[in-house]
Amino acid sequence: MMKQNLEKFNNSDFDRGASKGKELFWLLLRGFFFEFSVLPLSGLRRKILNLFGSKIQGSVTLKPQVKITFPWKLSVGENSWIGEEAWLMNLAPIEIGANVSISQRVMLCTGSHNWKKESFDLITQPIIIKDGAWICANVFIGPGVTIGENCVVTAGSVVTCDLPANMICSGNPAKPVKER
Repeated sequence: MMKQNLEKFNNSDFDRGASKGKELFWLLLRGFFFEFSVLPLSGLRRKILNLFGSKIQGSVTLKPQVKITFPWKLSVGENSWIGEEAWLMNLAPIEIGANVSISQRVMLCTGSHNWKKESFDLITQPIIIKDGAWICANVFIGPGVTIGENCVVTAGSVVTCDLPANMICSGNPAKPVKER
């Protein structure tokens, strides 16, 4: 049986997508304007994200206490919402379509580790959420997942594979339950 040996972990080839200075500046602003702010400052948050390389279109609503790892790896379509305490761990790109609702405490996680290797290598894959989807509260979406257009993922679900368009999906692992 293989055991992981974290002393052998090395992610020096991981591309963070920006300089260390830019990342440090982002971490400072993220704490003040995103994670610890309770003020409804969506317009200002959109401007800050776009200054850091996000592609935020139109009137996206960014609720207080949203955590975004790398804004330069994020795109969000018009009229979408990102709820309180959502965490977008975008080590790889996250693409959110138009009119998408990301509810409270959703975790979009583009990274994992290769448990088959002793060195526990970092694995990253993008997440794509298509137009009109609703990701309900406390959902976890893992690396490499695409959520289909107008799909609803019910509260507390765990999504580890692609979900189809126009379906209500639920569970751990999330599966299609019925048409929307």
